[in-house]
Amino acid sequence: MGSTGRAYVVGTFDTKGEELRYVADLLRDAGHAVTTVDVGTNDPDASTADVGPREVAGAEAFTGDRGSSVSAMSAALEGWLPARDDVAGVIALGGSGGTALVTPALQRLPVGLPKVVVSTVASGNVAPYVGSVDLTLMYSVTDVAGLNRISRRVLGNAAHALGGMIATEPPAAQDKPALGLTMFGVTTPCVTAVTEAVAEQWDCLVFHATGTGGRAMEKLVDDGLIQAVVDVSTTEIADMVVGGVMAATEDRLGAVARTGVPWVGSVGALDMVNFGAPDTVPEQFRGRTLYEHNAQVTLMRTTPDECRAAAGFLADRLNACPGPVRLVLPMGGVSALDAPGMPFADPDADAALVDTLRERFRADDTHRIVESPHHVNDPEFAAALVAALGEITGGRP
Repeated sequence: MGSTGRAYVVGTFDTKGEELRYVADLLRDAGHAVTTVDVGTNDPDASTADVGPREVAGAEAFTGDRGSSVSAMSAALEGWLPARDDVAGVIALGGSGGTALVTPALQRLPVGLPKVVVSTVASGNVAPYVGSVDLTLMYSVTDVAGLNRISRRVLGNAAHALGGMIATEPPAAQDKPALGLTMFGVTTPCVTAVTEAVAEQWDCLVFHATGTGGRAMEKLVDDGLIQAVVDVSTTEIADMVVGGVMAATEDRLGAVARTGVPWVGSVGALDMVNFGAPDTVPEQFRGRTLYEHNAQVTLMRTTPDECRAAAGFLADRLNACPGPVRLVLPMGGVSALDAPGMPFADPDADAALVDTLRERFRADDTHRIVESPHHVNDPEFAAALVAALGEITGGRP
């Protein structure tokens, strides 16, 4: 990163060439080296960009109909762009099709590398385009269909924003290693206590376990930017198993398995599945134990069968991790709502969760279960997590 690399201007030059060239010229005028990349599929041999469509995708991307050609181009760009060694930042422009074509490749780029997309769909549901990276989406206001008094200003702002990101280095990072932690509202006291206890040794990166949060943490693990994990709140697995709105993907813990980073974790908030406002809860769940966390979030207590399914997934993923693993179980309850007298107190469901983990988790010299008699938010439980982290990291980062 930084001003020694090049600004890549990416888009379909066969339909957005005027706008893309405008952005490229603004970046050049600001003193940046620029590489234009054409991912259009209509006439690949007529490209005027520095890098043409065939250089990105080869001939095989242009042998089918338009839909298959666009899909092939998107897949090719996903491999081509991250392989460049001179990318200081990327800007792309497009409508729904262009945005969908380009953003998978941008999601493959490292966190911290500037990424800007001006798009007609930037004011809607942007999760599929942003994914788990620091991608900046700017709404185009008018369609990306020629230059006018509005589009010139919007595209100019986007170009200068990317230029500023490239030219200005952020403050130097701490020299402490990074520790990834997952937190939910109902496990906040635990994660807060852990971060306070280890802050002198670790740079603590806390991720909100909303589905995207877990993916963001694991993206940084894959990128080598996190050196250990304290995965307190694995609640996203429950949403995945049951069908909640804050679900993990099947690749949850995949980065830990691929990299072997030290992992300490728990079953925080596996007593619940997340939905939106009460009237959005699916009909088949209306008779279940529900708790209105706030006006936009409704929580549902997991059943014993759902706990078994979540525990089986967690155990299987941990068994595949080559690095040291400590699974610390809070026998006094897994969330602020799961304690005696609280709305989600359910000894049978908690027992199903723990028993399945005992049965499916393969313990050995490097993989161990630690059972704590305390509640997940008790100070003693946080201390057990800190002790486990010190054990698998040799007592120091």
